[in-house]
Amino acid sequence: MAYELTGKIKLIQEPKTFDSGFTKREMVVIVEDGNYPQEINLEFVQDKVALLDTLQPGQDVTVSFDIRGREYNGRYYNNLQGWKVVAGSDETAPPAEEPYFPTPSDFEDDDIPF
Repeated sequence: MAYELTGKIKLIQEPKTFDSGFTKREMVVIVEDGNYPQEINLEFVQDKVALLDTLQPGQDVTVSFDIRGREYNGRYYNNLQGWKVVAGSDETAPPAEEPYFPTPSDFEDDDIPF
């Protein structure tokens, strides 16, 4: 089951590669939740690590992720495993141009082909 959250990037850690060849990279996103913003840690593994290469702290993002759980020595752990990141809109980008639709007054009588 897929989940989604939207917030501002607090930090992006460097990738970690383990002896087994497994690679992961973590990112913390601040999600506004009333008076108490939540700092949510998400991990990206293997080929999804590259999704974080173009992102920076302070950037607004929407992250799609799955919840993963496992047991280890009688304790249970959960991870939020990201698989898609969409950067928020760039506030410095110029506004989109309004489409132009001609009105009948834009045409002269000479323009009518019949």
